[in-house]
Amino acid sequence: MATPTAPVSPPPPPRTPAAPVWPASTRDVPGGGGLAVGGVPLGEIADRFGTPVYVMDEDEVRSRARAWRAALPGADVAYAGKAFLSRAMIRWIEAEGLSLDVCSAGELELAAHSGFPAERIVLHGNAKSPDDVRAALRLGVGRIVIDGTGEIARLAALVPPGARQRVLLRVVPGVSAGAHAAVRTGVEGQKFGVPVAGGEAEEAVERLLGQPRLELAGLHCHLGSQIAGLGPYVTAVRRLVPLLARIRDRHGVTFPELDLGGGFAIAYREGDPAVDPGTYAERIGSELDLQCARFGLPRPRLTVEPGRWIAGPAGVALYRVLSVKTTAGRTFVAVDGGMSDNPRPALYGVRYTVRLAGRASAAPGRSVTVVGRHCEAGDVLAEDVELPGDLRPGDVLAVPAAGAYHLSMASAYNLVGRPPVAAVTGGRARLLVRRETLDDLRSREVGE
Repeated sequence: MATPTAPVSPPPPPRTPAAPVWPASTRDVPGGGGLAVGGVPLGEIADRFGTPVYVMDEDEVRSRARAWRAALPGADVAYAGKAFLSRAMIRWIEAEGLSLDVCSAGELELAAHSGFPAERIVLHGNAKSPDDVRAALRLGVGRIVIDGTGEIARLAALVPPGARQRVLLRVVPGVSAGAHAAVRTGVEGQKFGVPVAGGEAEEAVERLLGQPRLELAGLHCHLGSQIAGLGPYVTAVRRLVPLLARIRDRHGVTFPELDLGGGFAIAYREGDPAVDPGTYAERIGSELDLQCARFGLPRPRLTVEPGRWIAGPAGVALYRVLSVKTTAGRTFVAVDGGMSDNPRPALYGVRYTVRLAGRASAAPGRSVTVVGRHCEAGDVLAEDVELPGDLRPGDVLAVPAAGAYHLSMASAYNLVGRPPVAAVTGGRARLLVRRETLDDLRSREVGE
């Protein structure tokens, strides 16, 4: 009698590889001058533009945009402008052949004034204002994402007679993914989209198909932010393709587009995992092919929306040390910025790495907590990081992975103006966005 063979467990999913934290151009400055990015010493940038200041490596942005284009040559890669948007960023993205994803009339108008082709713009958001929609229609954006059934009739009523606006329907596939509960947008019970479960998405499709001024091109979903693994995207494909098949069987309509959103993780500290575009393309593309073949559907044109992945690692934030204080056994290094220029640690508990950037030091390191200048105990940028023991006021510190959701989420808390943005490339630095001054803040006061 043969010995029964023990069941073989499936192999574990491959571990997402760690990714670089600093831009590829980061170098030590010869002669003990600290760090340089894009061929420009960071200490010089701090002296020239003041601190805090955001530094964007143009070549890093372009390289990362090209990585997605190369990985998905048949897809539409739409940069998510909410991560970081400026005229220069829009022009870089346009030059690299990407589309642009915007969420407001403000982002849309900036894109239009920067010369970005309107047909390559996607507008979405869960609560579009009439101004948002009118601006999109006036400028002729390529896609408007319908977020709920209440938007359908309102949008259709604003489309001029004889015209048709191409739209996507944002659906919720019921996939929990993302680094924090506040950014998990692919699950039921939150403000975005219409659920696939329970038939709400199919009802919304039927209503959209009944609007002659709206052309439903496909489905859209977004699972969350800072997603390090590909499993959630695979699950989304396995839930959305059957929905496409049910729509075909019920209405005789085959949609040509499927937007799987973004949310791709980047590294904030050494050892953090990040999504690789080539691996994403291979695994998600294979799953999409498999599911479409299973249901007898042609493969829809895929859209992805990397924002953080393109902008985040290209940015470095610079601060000056204001004080070094040891209390109750802990050493606090206070800098001239904080939660007004980077609210993510306070919002999501995110922690960054920090390096001395303006000079080299041979002093032994010690564990410190880098804190901001604001009136909150939670104003912490980096906890338990090692910095040289001779750190002193006036030193310049650099925080990598600062290109996304820093300026775009910055505030004037404590009436501290938002920092400027400087771009570096080829050994030269130039100002993209100037510093918000006290005069700017006072100019908003109109009464006594």
